[in-house]
Amino acid sequence: MTTSDMAGPGGRRDGEAGPGGRRDGEAGPEGPRDGKPMANLLEPMVTAFVGPNPPVTIRFWDGSTLGPDRAQATLTIRSPRALRRILYAPRELGAGRAYVAGELDLEGDVYAALALRDSMASRDREGEAKVGLGRRGWLDLLRAARRSGVFGPPPAAPPEEARLRGRLHSKARDAAAISHHYDVSNDFYRLVLGETMTYSCAHFETPGASLDDAQRSKHDLVCQKLGLRPGARVLDVGCGWGTLAMHAARHYGARAVAITISERQAALAAQRVTDAGLASQVEVRQQDYRDVDDGPYDAIASIGMFEHVGLSRLAEYLGDLFHLLRPEGRLLNHGISRPGPSGLDRKSFINRYVFPDGELHEVGAVVTAAQAQHFEVRDVESLREHYAKTLRKWVANLESGWDRAVDLVGVSRARIWRLYMAGSAMNFEAARTSIHQVLAVKDGPQGESGMPLTRAELLGLAPARAGAPAGMS
Repeated sequence: MTTSDMAGPGGRRDGEAGPGGRRDGEAGPEGPRDGKPMANLLEPMVTAFVGPNPPVTIRFWDGSTLGPDRAQATLTIRSPRALRRILYAPRELGAGRAYVAGELDLEGDVYAALALRDSMASRDREGEAKVGLGRRGWLDLLRAARRSGVFGPPPAAPPEEARLRGRLHSKARDAAAISHHYDVSNDFYRLVLGETMTYSCAHFETPGASLDDAQRSKHDLVCQKLGLRPGARVLDVGCGWGTLAMHAARHYGARAVAITISERQAALAAQRVTDAGLASQVEVRQQDYRDVDDGPYDAIASIGMFEHVGLSRLAEYLGDLFHLLRPEGRLLNHGISRPGPSGLDRKSFINRYVFPDGELHEVGAVVTAAQAQHFEVRDVESLREHYAKTLRKWVANLESGWDRAVDLVGVSRARIWRLYMAGSAMNFEAARTSIHQVLAVKDGPQGESGMPLTRAELLGLAPARAGAPAGMS
């Protein structure tokens, strides 16, 4: 990381390093060779990665530029180290490392800058942009790198990159992965997420709905699908800061147990419950779902934690939740999904910096896995476009509160969140990623489900028929 406090969306901050982007005690970058501007020397390299006509302005450390004079975004390459990272990791990870380290700056529209991914030649199965060069292309690229002084040993990864140890998806490693992402700063999350502090896809009943209203709508949607009624006992797995559990208690009369393995989340969630006067209805625990043994529950909500489970633990996860439910009890699993096979590239930016060990599953695989654990799947709903809107609102909150965000978590982490949330919004918009709510029920011994006969009744859009189940009591 450069020693200066790097710029946010609006450009430089006072005291920021100039085009050299050097660290204390570090030699400055080499100047142009043969008297040529860096833009001329490096044009073959840029062309190899993003094509001959980049849609953004690219400014090099000597002040020379490529691309249009007036563009929606400007990428400033402050040091040869940025390009060196991209050479050693020629997909999104290399560029992401350079951005986190402050060696590459992004001014203007972050979405316009990230559209560069779509100008690359192809994508891998993760949806991540990759570079496809023939022999001549690599020769041109390497020649440009040599003449411009980009060659050198690979720079060390920024310290914010996750380095987890132990067996994959063991309790200890899962706790470390969750801590890496969530134990950052509660105030930072409040700035980004808004009043509800809900870190999952919102539900926009109207296009102009506010983020907070859309999150409350999502909480209602979950509670309605679970059929919550006064006195119902509900388990909130991966409860975040307790908002859904509080909503279920306040508006549906439920008795909630809310669990998270994040220490900071658990502490603030418990305080929020007490401050709201709901301590008699909501219990917050710092606990792994594998350690919950006080069933049966009438309903279980798992919102936005399924991505941390992993394919190898999918049967265990669903089996544990099945056994915690009473007959006719319902599970609502709300998780990010993908159109292809389960997994997440271990070398992707999001895995290294945002969700270490995270895995996404194809929704059909989730349905199959649930039914293999004796659940009956009753409803599947995609909220893909809703998550794109949610993420754009989070990005807007971060950018409007950039200085405060930097004060709370440091410039590198603020950059990580800006990059990952904006990129995720674009992935949802392009259908490279999706999100599904899967509603399943634990049928009784004679096949009784306790489910309403129509989806309108399930969602509270029509009154329950006489004699038909109306939910839990």
